[in-house]
Order: sequence, then C-alpha cells, then structure tokens
Amino acid sequence: MPNPSQDPEKARYPIIYVRGYAMTDGEKDETAADPFCGFNAGSTVYRAVSDRTKPAQRFVFESPVVRLMKDFGYSNVYENGLDILDDGYEGQIPPTSIIIYRYYDDTAPLLGGKQAPSLERFAKGLSDLILRLRDQVCANALNCMPPENFRCYLVAHSMGGLVCRAFLQNPDLGDGKARATVDKFFTYATPHNGIDMAGMNVPSWLSAWDMNTFNRYKLMGLFGYDEALRKRGRSDYLRNGQDFDARRCFCMVGSNRSDYHTAMGLSRTFAGHGSDGLVRIENACLCDIDRTGMETPVATAYTYRSHSGFFGIVNSEEAYQNLTRFLFGDVRVDIFARVDRVTLPPAIQGKDVDALYQFEVLASPRGKPWFLTRRVAEEDSVACRSHAELTGAPGDARRTVYLSSVFLANRSRVDKNRASLSYSITFGARVPDYKVDRILWLDQHYEGSYLYRDTLIVELLPPATPDDSWKVRYRWQSQAAAPIEDDYKPMPLVDGKAVLEVGFASASNPGIAGTLVFNVSAWNDWGAPAPGRVVAMGHDG
Repeated sequence: MPNPSQDPEKARYPIIYVRGYAMTDGEKDETAADPFCGFNAGSTVYRAVSDRTKPAQRFVFESPVVRLMKDFGYSNVYENGLDILDDGYEGQIPPTSIIIYRYYDDTAPLLGGKQAPSLERFAKGLSDLILRLRDQVCANALNCMPPENFRCYLVAHSMGGLVCRAFLQNPDLGDGKARATVDKFFTYATPHNGIDMAGMNVPSWLSAWDMNTFNRYKLMGLFGYDEALRKRGRSDYLRNGQDFDARRCFCMVGSNRSDYHTAMGLSRTFAGHGSDGLVRIENACLCDIDRTGMETPVATAYTYRSHSGFFGIVNSEEAYQNLTRFLFGDVRVDIFARVDRVTLPPAIQGKDVDALYQFEVLASPRGKPWFLTRRVAEEDSVACRSHAELTGAPGDARRTVYLSSVFLANRSRVDKNRASLSYSITFGARVPDYKVDRILWLDQHYEGSYLYRDTLIVELLPPATPDDSWKVRYRWQSQAAAPIEDDYKPMPLVDGKAVLEVGFASASNPGIAGTLVFNVSAWNDWGAPAPGRVVAMGHDG
C-alpha cells in the first residue's frame, strides 16, 4: 500500500484490463487483432434522454486508454511488437502501465489458436500474468518497488469480471501471491449472477458457443462455493473474510437495453426490460456475505448505457469518471435511505394492501454534464421495497435501502482555491400501484407521481488539522432558493466514518418519511490531514 508520505499523484499501480465474451471464431479473431481488446473504443455520441427517436448529442469521449494516458500519465506495455508474456520481451514497465490480458489469443484462428475457451484456464493465466507483471515492474530500478510493495488494479468488462472473480475467489485457480497483489477490482456490466434470457437463466446444457458459462450454478462451482452458499441460488456473493475484500470492489451497471444491437436486437428482446441489453440490472451487482448470512451490498453505480456499442458502458464518460474516482479518489460516500413510515391513501387505510415502492437517485458533482449514478423508474434501475417490508418492525434491516456509492476526487475541483466539496443528490420515491385485496386500486391513481421528490445540495469541508472534524452544510432545493451561508456543522464519527443524516417527509397522504444517510470516509491511503493541507476531500465539481 502507499506510504503515508506518498504523493497521491504518484501512488498509482498498473491497470490490467480483462475484456468480455467473444462468441464466434470471427469475434475471437477481431479480439485478437485489437491491441487493446476494446478498451481503446471511444465515442462521440451521448444519449441525453431515453427516447431513441430523438437524435444523440455530440459528446467526445476519447476512450479509457487515451484518457488514462492524458489524465493520469499511463502508458501501454507493448515493445517492438511484443507483449509482456512474449519471449524476448525487454520492456521497462513503470507502475503507471495499462496491460491488456489477451486471454482469447490462444483460441483465435487468426493467430493459430486451437484451445477451447475455459474460464478455469483464463483465471490461471491471469494469475501468471500478474506475477510476470510484478517481476517486470520490480526489476525496473527506476520504480524503487520491492515485490512485497507491488500492487495492481483489475478492470473488467462483462465476462472478464467472471474471469477475475474465478481467480480471486477460487484458491485452485491461481497463486495466492498473485491474489495478494490486487488492490482494487472494478467491473463494467459483469453478469455476476449469470445471464437470464426470456426470464430463464442460461441452462447448463447449452454448450453451443460456451453459453453455459453464464449458468449461475456453473458459476458457483467456478467460484468455489460450498453447499450452504449454493443453496442460496445466486452466484453474486463475495464471502466475507475468505474472498477478496468487498470494500475494494466496484460494480458499474448499465440500464440502456434499447441501444444494444447484437444479434439484430434479439439479445435485448430476450434480456427484456431492466437490462443493458444482455445483463439484467440486478445480476450485474455483487454482495458481501458473512458467516451469519448477513448481506452487504458492494459499491455500485448506475448509468443509462448499453452493454456495448456506440452507447456502450465501457466507452462512456460516466463509467470512466466512476473508474478513476474509485481507483484514485479521496472520498467514499455510501448513500442509504432509511424509511421510518409510509402512509396509505385515506380510502384504503386499514385494508389488506400490497404495493411496491420505487426509490430513485441521481448524483452529480457541480459543473459536470453527467451523473455519477442514475437510477430512475423509466430505466428500470430503481431500488425497490414492498409495502410489507417498509411496514415491518422498527429497525428491520429491510427498511434501509441502499441507493449507490459515490467516489470523489480532490484533483477534480473546479475552484482550486476552495477547500469544500459540493454535489447534488436528487432523491425520489414513486407513488406505488396499490393492490387492495389483490385487485389493482386505480380510484386515485396518477401515473408517474411521487410520494416525495427533491434535490439535496451537499457541501462538505475536510478537516483542517488532524484533531479537527469533518463539517457539512446542506439544503433541500425546495426549502431554500438562496445560497446557504457559511454555517458548516461538525459531522459525528461512527466506526471511523463521518455520518450525515438528512430527514425527508411528505406533507400529505399517501406519503413517506425517513432519513437519507451518507456514510463518508477517506478513500485511499494518502496519509492523515496536516495543518493547512486538504487531503481527505476537495471540491469535486
């Protein structure tokens, strides 16, 4: 890990990119012929709204490779036509390097590949690549990095995230020394809980083009689950204390199925609503589970992007901003909604009611034309709770809804002379479709209406000295039109995190009331704040 005295601009590690699934021999050849396996794909279009009949606006995103080079000084490792694993490779590798894991090369006819695809072999190959990278980086005297200090980042798209998880979670599929070097793990649109088509998980017997790779029971075996965990029927668990640290993971989830054109649109048709065109939204997240069965969501953000293509998630500004803030940022904010009560329309109070509540959130740094996370009902990316869950016993864990995680970066300050950080959270709870005695109740229904919706402007101030506390000021836009005054208040520390709690409540029935909870913590190990130095937080936006 970085030393406390290290400059955060220099404390960076190699990025290993692991691409997604290639189905046919032609796709494998295209992958083998691409030096960056799609990580170099940029975009010049931006779908500002979900209406596909409206033209896209121009928004130039050069590609993750180019932006990492331009913004953070990264470079690729190819040398004289050779890759890091090739015989005769003599490149001098700095820590700020991008390495492409070319695991499809030995399956591509173009390069004479005759091997059958195998996630087990791909996982072991990733382990070998990491150890080779460690040796190369540590052999470069300019890096002054002994092997025990070497770390790397895994960044994966789609099936590439499953390759990484097989390596990280299954001790039989890699070297423990390689596993110990992974500092962070980021996934774009990975089917952590498999792929569902027409409402059914890909069956284990569907071996054509290796489609059964995405059967969740096959994935459970790949990740080394025991029988007790298999009985839960999901493959998206990280085992607390046994697998890779869940706090060092991030899931980027897409919600735009309409712009995914693979198989002439058949994929998005069968994947259905609530997907990126291939992977269902709820299957693209990870969950940490401890020995008692308690589940904790892994850091997740959502964006209106498709699985790939012109409007794909990898070649998007939103995903890039989440990636770089997660890797190099200074502040982590986990956002929850704690619901204290929900009230019904007067006409149905006291009756047998069933309803599904939808929670929306949009988070945006000031001055940016994109969201760090975007969850709205029209894009099927909302968080949901049933009426029974929200009216259970006080303190019931189901009354608390995880909304998203936001990482913020000191280097992204708009005004370099301001020490504060400012961003907005638009939070909404939709009026549900009420069922009374199992019959849809429409007497007072207005489609698209809200129980509560408002935008919270939050401004945080970092500690000025090691003994100082974090401070905050905030306002709901509906309650104060004028800029807030210089009235920062200390934030209490709970388990090493600064906690901000902001109440919300409807003024009428039906309604909802509760608290938005922000768990704020310093991110990365850049050292403790020193007098006069802003380390932990900056004005991101």
